[in-house]
Amino acid sequence: MDYVRVERENGVAVMTIDRQEKLNALDRQVVEEIGQSLLELEAEEPRAIVVTGAGERAFIAGADIRAMSVMDPIEAKRFSEIGHAAMALLDKGPVPTIAAVNGFALGGGCEVALACDVRIAAQNATFGFPEVGLGILPGMGGTQRLPRLIGPVLAKELIFTGRRIGADEARELGLVNRVVGQGEALSAAKELAAEISANGPLAVRHAKAAASRALDVDLVSGLEYEADQFALLFASEDAREGMTAFGERRKPKFEGR
Repeated sequence: MDYVRVERENGVAVMTIDRQEKLNALDRQVVEEIGQSLLELEAEEPRAIVVTGAGERAFIAGADIRAMSVMDPIEAKRFSEIGHAAMALLDKGPVPTIAAVNGFALGGGCEVALACDVRIAAQNATFGFPEVGLGILPGMGGTQRLPRLIGPVLAKELIFTGRRIGADEARELGLVNRVVGQGEALSAAKELAAEISANGPLAVRHAKAAASRALDVDLVSGLEYEADQFALLFASEDAREGMTAFGERRKPKFEGR
């Protein structure tokens, strides 16, 4: 990988987009490397994945405008589809994903953050969708995920105006989970990942699947799916260990089985 590196520690994978000379901007190669890295991680079954950008200036400043400027419509659609596939691995993949956002998270960078389950922003983080100012629109899920996250009225305003917002406003809108000091987003994300990792990994994965399902189906169908996931876990060794440990007043030792 030229622009994406993955480090592993205590069951947590940290994926860093490192293209600092371009403020970690996304071109086709970077997006493909993100997707490939996530596919490899699925096979490894980490307990959580943290996504961040190298340096303090940018999480991901956006898509590479110079690379996009020479695309024809067919190339642009393919670029969007590759982006959708990579974002789906963050959003719908089995492992909880946490975005540690430092600096600019604009356009495609904001879309990467939105595809994660949890977003932690440093005080210097800036979010926005500037695409309409370029004569285009967000093409890696922004028009779909932002309305689902903060509601269509506020999402449309941000998308239509291209306005940038800071970390505190993003928190008020519900775009990020929490705001931490500048330079502290990655450490805070790792702490959260460790907290998640202490729980039963099968339980967390099934819980993510059930919670994600809520956005796609009606309540009755969602409840049926939840009941199925609930029942499946009772066949696991982790469930027996967790409930036995509770009765014995000790810390459970989960094996992911």
